[in-house]
Amino acid sequence: MQRRKFLALGAAAPAAFALGGFSPVEAVQDHVMTQGPGPFKMNYAPHLGMFSAIAGSDPIDQLNFMADEGFTAFEDNGMKGKDVGLQERMASTMASRGIQMGVFVAHKIYWNEPNLASGNEDYQTEFLGHIRDSVEVAKRVNATWMTVVPGHVDLRLDMGYQTANVVDTLRRASEILEPHGLVMVLEPLNPTNHPGQFLAKMPQAYQICKAVGSPSCKILDDLYHQQITEGNLIPNIDSCWDEIGYFQVGDNPGRNEPTTGEINYLNVFKHIHNRGFTGILGMEHGNSKSGEEGARAVIDAYKKSDSF
Repeated sequence: MQRRKFLALGAAAPAAFALGGFSPVEAVQDHVMTQGPGPFKMNYAPHLGMFSAIAGSDPIDQLNFMADEGFTAFEDNGMKGKDVGLQERMASTMASRGIQMGVFVAHKIYWNEPNLASGNEDYQTEFLGHIRDSVEVAKRVNATWMTVVPGHVDLRLDMGYQTANVVDTLRRASEILEPHGLVMVLEPLNPTNHPGQFLAKMPQAYQICKAVGSPSCKILDDLYHQQITEGNLIPNIDSCWDEIGYFQVGDNPGRNEPTTGEINYLNVFKHIHNRGFTGILGMEHGNSKSGEEGARAVIDAYKKSDSF
């Protein structure tokens, strides 16, 4: 997103929030850059390393390669950990090449111990500090979305109490993000790859977002995770539509590019497109083949899956 558009979104956000009509598939998407010339109908977002066999290891060269191939978005889970100078250079390149920044991970994720679900004030304070820091990163790289994972379940507490603890923390985080027009997107994770995580299913994420009641708290629908956890991808997209702010992509099994597994991404992408989604679909997966052949296979897979 160009800086002037990002600032305009931040300035307009309080009014939009007050009207109560700000949703990721409507108001937020009004500020998303439209798809420019190129081979794709939607804003698919590669990550660093996906095309390095062709573009080389330099992040700027990789971004330029993505733009040359027609990609209009980019995501980087590790953007927050990069030095400020590199963040600024990447942001400048994205702005000049018409690439919108997608998600980055907003906070420390606890994989093996409860944090937000526990209600522990120290964990809550730590998390909110990470959210405040992420506001500055988002401004620097012209981002709107940041990924949040509530962490491990607390086996000592009933699920109802855990949910209340998570909702309370996310409400406080939303108060930090709302004035800036920023959105944290909650990612349900599958229990096979990430056993014990508090947030696993789309209906659960939907319930939490409704309880938080903020335009700054939406769902990241990672289609790879949800295929493993519950399947039913298109009906769940429809049921959760007004709370979905972002999609991520990966085929199953293998978590590689579309066309390598069991998900009919041609139909899924067509459905998302036909519903009017103009946001970002992050390519959070590996390459099924190595080297230049693997990089080209990813591009070809998206052209094929986007050919509706």
